[in-house]
Amino acid sequence: MVSPELKVGDVAFNVEQMSKDIERAVAAQCQFLVFPEMSVTGYTCGDLFYQNTLVERAREGLWQLAACTRQHPAAIVVGVPIMLHGRLFNCAAFLAGGKILGIVPKTYLPNTVEFYEKRWFCSEFERDSPEIIWHGETIPFGADLLFRVSDRPEFIVGVEICEDLWAPHPPSTEMAVAGATLLVNLSASDELWGKCQYRRDLVQSQSARCIAAYAYAGAGPCESTTDVVFAGHSIIAENGTILAQTKRLEFTSEMAMSDVDLEHMANDRSKNSTFTGSYSYKQFRFVSFPLSEVHCERLLRPVSATPFVPTNSAEKNEACREIFAIQTTALARRLKAIACRHAVIGISGGLDSTLALLVTAKAFDKFGLDRRGIVAITMPGFGTTQRTKNNAEKLAELLGTSLQVIPIGPAVEQHFRDIAHDANCHDITYENCQARERMQILMDVANQVGGIVIGTGDLSELALGWCTYNGDHMSMYAVNVGVPKTLVCHLVEWCAQGEFSGQEAAVLRDITETPVSPELLPPDANGQISQITEEKIGPYLLHDFFLYYAVRMQFTPNKIFMLAQLAFAGHYRSAEILRWLKVFYQRFFAQQFKRSCLPDGPKVGSVALSPRSDWRMPSDASAALWLAEVDKLA
Repeated sequence: MVSPELKVGDVAFNVEQMSKDIERAVAAQCQFLVFPEMSVTGYTCGDLFYQNTLVERAREGLWQLAACTRQHPAAIVVGVPIMLHGRLFNCAAFLAGGKILGIVPKTYLPNTVEFYEKRWFCSEFERDSPEIIWHGETIPFGADLLFRVSDRPEFIVGVEICEDLWAPHPPSTEMAVAGATLLVNLSASDELWGKCQYRRDLVQSQSARCIAAYAYAGAGPCESTTDVVFAGHSIIAENGTILAQTKRLEFTSEMAMSDVDLEHMANDRSKNSTFTGSYSYKQFRFVSFPLSEVHCERLLRPVSATPFVPTNSAEKNEACREIFAIQTTALARRLKAIACRHAVIGISGGLDSTLALLVTAKAFDKFGLDRRGIVAITMPGFGTTQRTKNNAEKLAELLGTSLQVIPIGPAVEQHFRDIAHDANCHDITYENCQARERMQILMDVANQVGGIVIGTGDLSELALGWCTYNGDHMSMYAVNVGVPKTLVCHLVEWCAQGEFSGQEAAVLRDITETPVSPELLPPDANGQISQITEEKIGPYLLHDFFLYYAVRMQFTPNKIFMLAQLAFAGHYRSAEILRWLKVFYQRFFAQQFKRSCLPDGPKVGSVALSPRSDWRMPSDASAALWLAEVDKLA
């Protein structure tokens, strides 16, 4: 988006300046540029628009800019006055490949207070021809035009002008329903106190409503200041997120440049039944335009290594506050529905069970229930370390819950004898027997006290199947089921900073510093945790990244790998990323059977794996296509 330096009425100067801006943008590998409303002449020409000299010179300038696109491989949209059959229109001209490919007139003309466009211009509603013939060439003309790249089906552009966006039913809405993924607006919106935020919100909300990229180019302060001031506020948004904005009130040309992910828009639309069920009552004409491929070594937009966790501290705290409230409210509602005053939870001194215990405590507080009704059970086994055991017991006591310590060693050893398993064989049976013994205890105690078992497993563990079927996989209500592992730690840290204090906070901080482990294998010679989860299945940082882009964005392994290389540059080598990407797909497909029978639990973000709502997948589906693509990347 370019807010160019200009001189009102000086077409030659404006075309020269725009040509320089085009050259500068293309040198930065920009493929698509949009200039403001009436950028060829200036928006504030007033009654000079009646002068044929200005209108004819503007048309010549338009051809000059079209020729510029032959030299510079980019598509360009500029604002220009167009005379047709005695009517003057406020238009946007679409230029590419050295040609004027289409001209879109403005639909809604503002004619109140400082705006009086109907004095000079006619609306799209008064258009009487679908085309203009210039120099022997027929140019499509109308607000029913959409522009597309023939070999990139997700790249369709819709064009509207300024007031069109402010109308009750913006033309861009129909364009989006008809397939446009990139919506552009050429604007001359004057600057008033408070209008900047309103304009930004308008662009942001329209991009979200249309599930599209929305790019808004605003006229700048070089316009006449006889009565009003224009700020040069240009904005690029994508599906409700502002990606880039220009500095306002600058007299030199200002650019807002960003990458937009049109595949993301197309994917989101495909699974949104409200969008796919919408119908456009307007018939559009499609115009093809050329766009050469540009290979970029980097993106202009940052790729966060933690898509589930905001990088901004204030935003992260707000996200934690909201998610914790959702979890707490969900559990409180379940307790109320079944008139339950007792909850049973297994605590290990690890992150997941800690978060579940904190949520349960606050849920009890919400209804004024005695926290003694929370039965916190720590069940030390063969891999339990003193550090985690102490933290579990101390936290339960500090929170005022009922604490039970039930060692599982003797019961598991008896079970080994029952099934003739060698206790020295530390295989999957050795591990899962412990997990299932713990769940048996929890379920039976819940029966004793008339309570429910609170599940502790998180979203990342479910994605990878890193849970024992009918062991920690099962519960009567799973409060962490929508929270990925990379977010669990931040939630516990946030609780330590605000929701809890004193000794409670100190214990919580120590828990966040403890390595993630199921503690099912014996400690090392120093009594420290020997079984580190991430050494076995890979870093949760990577797996949560893969999960987000595979499930939320529906991206291919190829694209996920490309984004991961950018996000983790200098942290993980490409070979490491590929190794764990393959593990992710292998486990994600193979472990679906565990997700097919999940207990109830709250969705807290845009990714969830409940078979009743977000993710329906056959347990016997093949991962071959995805793994083959990963192998090609090696």
